Amino acid sequence: MKKTISEGLAFDDVLIVPGFSDVQPTSVDMTIRITPEIKLNIPFLSAGMDTVTEAKMAIALARYGGIGIIHRHMSVQAQASEVDRVKRSEHGVISDPFSLSPNHYVYEADKLMEKYRISGVPITEHDKLVGIITNRDLRFETDYSKKIYEVMTKSPLITAPVGTTLDDAKEILVKHRVEKLPIIDDKGNLKGLITVKDINKSIKYPMSAKDAQGRLLVGASVGIKDDFMERVQALAKRKVDVIALEVFHGHAKEVLSAIRAIKADFPHIAIIAGNVATAVATKALIEAGADAIKVGIGPSSVSTKRVVAGIGVPQITAIIDCAKAAKPSGAPIIADGGIRYSGDITKALAAGATACMMGNIFAGCEESPGSTELYQGRKYKTYRGMEIGAQEDQMDHGYLSPSAARISKGVEGRTTYKGELADVLQKLTGGLAVGMSYAGCRTIAELHENAEFMRVTSAGLREGHPHDVQVIRESGNYFML
Repeated sequence: MKKTISEGLAFDDVLIVPGFSDVQPTSVDMTIRITPEIKLNIPFLSAGMDTVTEAKMAIALARYGGIGIIHRHMSVQAQASEVDRVKRSEHGVISDPFSLSPNHYVYEADKLMEKYRISGVPITEHDKLVGIITNRDLRFETDYSKKIYEVMTKSPLITAPVGTTLDDAKEILVKHRVEKLPIIDDKGNLKGLITVKDINKSIKYPMSAKDAQGRLLVGASVGIKDDFMERVQALAKRKVDVIALEVFHGHAKEVLSAIRAIKADFPHIAIIAGNVATAVATKALIEAGADAIKVGIGPSSVSTKRVVAGIGVPQITAIIDCAKAAKPSGAPIIADGGIRYSGDITKALAAGATACMMGNIFAGCEESPGSTELYQGRKYKTYRGMEIGAQEDQMDHGYLSPSAARISKGVEGRTTYKGELADVLQKLTGGLAVGMSYAGCRTIAELHENAEFMRVTSAGLREGHPHDVQVIRESGNYFML
């Protein structure tokens, strides 16, 4: 029997060799594309895990230029609703605004505004705009059983025609001191809505990752069993930008079939497929129709695949091999797992990844859905892989039958609380910017082409960390997970 043993390198096994540079950290360009249509301003995705990404995390990450992948360990309707929350959280022009009729009740308008955290709803009758109800109308209202027409602000309203730009809208809103500007056609039909809130957000978050309509980008995870096509259909209706087809072993017949099925019915939706760790698997996924490939078998801090099953490829080697295989097609590689420090991000990108999927580090952020707890005087957040606890939750909610339970390939643990995502991203992008400047690379594409690795001994690894001192305060972007 033939057995092949090749060298496997992890993040701690290598360093990037410094090169001649005329690049300052402040001048590096971190923009990347994970598909031809999806541009990110920072090379980060948040993992589709139940202790990492729901709407709150996805909104925060997209506002700073990345994209969140909403986890699938919930009902189809719940996941679609999470995607919808992200898509409706910020707009340029809202092309499909919520509307109610004059005969709806005030409590229905209040419930809608509370659910989606909006301050007003246009009121239409046979598609024609007849009024608007806002928090201002409800400020002193005590009887929510009234019909909306009894309390709404009625026509004539301040409106704008189809084709109004955001700059024009801003002038109109300021002039008339209103917060919402309905867009109507020449027949008075409601065609859109522009709000002061959305204009202010575009100013406050200039690096936001948005789609062509000005909505925040968002992805969602799906599997390959049971309801996955129903799930994709529901997500597509809510305008999801990318589907992450995620299984433990991406180089499988069912995964290739699922990619083809999704592409056949939803050719406009981008697919990130994985996880894989070899060149042959990467080529197979690309040939099946995947737009980007997620790489990582067992490097996650909560994964036990390599111990339980004896399967995996150390992450640097996996990224290098998969990136070489993907290069002719131009399909991006997304490095998933094993990142402990900002320097590991630079290494992953230098090895050929276009972006990094973040689990552990983002799980410790305020915006993650994991629960917060105090342990021995320090603050932590829960973090887990697809282990027994997650399977039990799915079975309790009816998303996974007891007969479908599999052998656990992960653990449940806690990760250090790291504060707001914005602060963490500043540290991570700061470390990446310094690394790129030391390598003399202005863009991530240049990092792919020009970076050189050097093997590191155990002594070299120890030398690279703080040593021979008792650390009393960690620096901003050197933190232990």
